[in-house]
Amino acid sequence: MEKQNGAIGQNWFGDITFHPGGVVRPMTEQEIVDIVKDKANYPSPIRGAGSNHSVTGCLVSEPGTAVDMRGMNRILRIGPDTVVAQAGALYIDVAKELEKHGLQFYVHIELGNLSIGAASCSQTKDASFPGEFGTVSSYAIGMKAVLASGEIIEVTEEQPELLQAMRSSYGLLGIIFEVTFRVKPLQALAFHHEEFTLDEFERQLPALIARGESIMYYLYPFHDRVTVEFRRYVDRGQPAHSFSWKVRNYAWATLVPACARAISATFPPDKLRSGLLAMLASSARLTLRFLRSEGSYPADQMIRYPHPRGYARYTFSLWAFPRENFTQSLREYFAFCREWERLHHYRGDLPNVGYLMNQDQSSLLSFTYNCTTMTIDPASSTFSPAWTGFLDACNEFCVARGASPLFNQTPRLTPGQVQKAFGDRIGKFREFMNQYDPEQRLLNRHFAELFGITPVDPNKILL
Repeated sequence: MEKQNGAIGQNWFGDITFHPGGVVRPMTEQEIVDIVKDKANYPSPIRGAGSNHSVTGCLVSEPGTAVDMRGMNRILRIGPDTVVAQAGALYIDVAKELEKHGLQFYVHIELGNLSIGAASCSQTKDASFPGEFGTVSSYAIGMKAVLASGEIIEVTEEQPELLQAMRSSYGLLGIIFEVTFRVKPLQALAFHHEEFTLDEFERQLPALIARGESIMYYLYPFHDRVTVEFRRYVDRGQPAHSFSWKVRNYAWATLVPACARAISATFPPDKLRSGLLAMLASSARLTLRFLRSEGSYPADQMIRYPHPRGYARYTFSLWAFPRENFTQSLREYFAFCREWERLHHYRGDLPNVGYLMNQDQSSLLSFTYNCTTMTIDPASSTFSPAWTGFLDACNEFCVARGASPLFNQTPRLTPGQVQKAFGDRIGKFREFMNQYDPEQRLLNRHFAELFGITPVDPNKILL
């Protein structure tokens, strides 16, 4: 087991930096037990971490201990409908191994660097397929974790309420070191793109949903356009690797954010910069029209991002709106973005994206707990006062329309916004916290503030 004192912690994008008392990389579950029990050498808060991709402070362990789970990265067992892996294994690596056995995950996200541990206890997502869930953790059916007491616990479907809480626990109920995911037989995935004006999208959305396909979309507030990515499984034997996924992933992860960053860094916020960003968005829209496949590997849509991120890095946010009034909220959001630029001379330099998500109560703090939702995910290649100001206004805009956030993907939340979005479920989750971590060994400042928790020892979480 390795320990680094005086280390600096940083998230993927680089806008969150913190100074834990130490960073430790365990290789076994017993080493995690030893860490949790040794309060003198491993101070609170203790936060388990994988790839540190979060855009919020959910992983910040200052002034305590960061537990780097990447040393525990083995795939342990693959069965006919399950896979068991250690928490530090990467989602994309497990997906590729499943392919060799003719199997696949239910949910294939763009972020291939997601660790299995984070996948099991956060709300990372992709668009739902009919009859399925879009949240990765909804298919986590077993977890082994070290509790704040040092006890090892195994949670299965035989404990439905505890499993529901664990799936959205963000490491607050225990440090997860092993996860069992439900998987299914490998199928070929077809996808294509269609572009709509905002009026067309609003008018045709019920019919688009009735097609019975997974729906992900790109939003262009300054063009009044929506490009929809339709995905469906097809019965055509062995899948093939698709060049279109490679083009789409390169544009998403590298080309578009690098170009947007160059434009934003070179030109002041004036008509020229807005015009260049509009040209970049138009180029992206045009490219998407030609990207399609009739039978690709589902995992090909996943991206293995480099770490640390370079010039092409970007950050983002997410809000999930009730499906029943989404088109009205979307129309108002487009107007909100244009008005924000008029008043503050700022526009997001990357396309917004979004996902159609089926109602899902598999997790206690699910953002789609009450109804089917459709998300709006603004993104930016730069982190600046203009971006943070936009986020603050955007958060108020979204919560006023009944939208729900994610604790790891929606930055700059306030306790009031959290309470309005989740209501009594926050209190219910706090009951689990009181039961499994009464001394707040795993609680950091981010969650203490958002959940309205009075710390047992304020000095331990810097409140």
